[in-house]
Amino acid sequence: MGSGGSKKKQDSNHLIKTCTDHSGGVNCLSLSGDGSLLITGSEDRTARLWSTRTHECVGVLTGHADYITSVSFVDNYAVTSSADKTIRKWDLNSCDCVLVFTGHSSPVNRVTAAGGLLFTSSYDRTARCWQFDSGECVQVFLGHKRGITPIIFVSPGGDNSPKAQHETVDASKDLVLTGSLDSTAKAWSLDGKCRTTFKGHKMAILSMAVDRQGKTLFTGSHDANVMAWTIDTGEALRTFEGHQGGIICIEISNKLMYTGSSDHTAKCWVVDFGDRTREYKGQKHTVSSMAFHEGVLFTGSGDACARAFDAKSGALKRTYRGHEYIINAVAVVDGKLFTASHDGTLKVWNAENLVAEDWGKPKKDEEDKENAKRKNSNIDQQSYRSRPSTGLSEYDRRSREKIEQERKEREVMDMV
Repeated sequence: MGSGGSKKKQDSNHLIKTCTDHSGGVNCLSLSGDGSLLITGSEDRTARLWSTRTHECVGVLTGHADYITSVSFVDNYAVTSSADKTIRKWDLNSCDCVLVFTGHSSPVNRVTAAGGLLFTSSYDRTARCWQFDSGECVQVFLGHKRGITPIIFVSPGGDNSPKAQHETVDASKDLVLTGSLDSTAKAWSLDGKCRTTFKGHKMAILSMAVDRQGKTLFTGSHDANVMAWTIDTGEALRTFEGHQGGIICIEISNKLMYTGSSDHTAKCWVVDFGDRTREYKGQKHTVSSMAFHEGVLFTGSGDACARAFDAKSGALKRTYRGHEYIINAVAVVDGKLFTASHDGTLKVWNAENLVAEDWGKPKKDEEDKENAKRKNSNIDQQSYRSRPSTGLSEYDRRSREKIEQERKEREVMDMV
């Protein structure tokens, strides 16, 4: 009992502030481009603006007739979507609603923006494209047989990192990607035509991500698998198997992919090979949200706790206890972790000193062992390469492939 109480006290020491302004569960949050503002959307039908420096509520966005499903910042505005079937555009200075986008016939699930356009997904089985300035619906993407949740704007060959700002749109090559409860994903050209349908999952698609180059789509499904696809052709590249529950969230960082699942775990995978390299355990319920930041993987869970893991080793570094219900969203900025929960609160936690500054470099003794291992690996590779390709036994062939794959995986993990 004594150690348990001590542990809870230690965890509570990381809490900086609890913000209780919302009167209903907090469903979503988003950071502004410069990290100075945070916006939350709630079951109480309002969105709120917060200073990430003072942690004070600096604005209330009131007007939706039902709970808010997603929030984001677009230029000098905030954008919210709602179960009331509308999207709203808000002036950040006055907190006034300056535009209402109407046209969907069911709850709007997600919003993303690019080059003066707004893209939305809905349970009405459609995605839509809107003029951000006028609110005019300029395109309807029709073809899914069930509701659409994840939606991504992709600029092939451009910068498609999460923080990228798509200030211009190239209608000849840019695409909109949608994932549906009908178990398929689709790639659409901006003229509304379905360019590619990604078929392979057996159940609903719950989450999606793309690589930075905009060439590969990753889809997470209720069937417990993640699939990688060539966006241009729809070819299935590989399937990431290992989770035992639906894939709730996906994040891509360089050559690594992080996934959170209803099986109570998060995992790390090498994108190019499909191999799982790390598993992050400790959650007692669904991993509902996730954020990778400077070598640390932060998770929010249905067990009402957030956790910080050393992304490279998989070690649990810190547990944040204090919420009463599921944590729906997490964000990290300036050494602070923000968690939004269905208990109606936004909490601010200390997220500093989780990984040493030289976290990407092995210690001296570990480095010596690693160098010896690599030296032996190189010797093995040279000996195998010196053999003629014909006449290799199946065992030799597999061994050579394994050595080469391990070498590549080490190179990838060194990038973390």
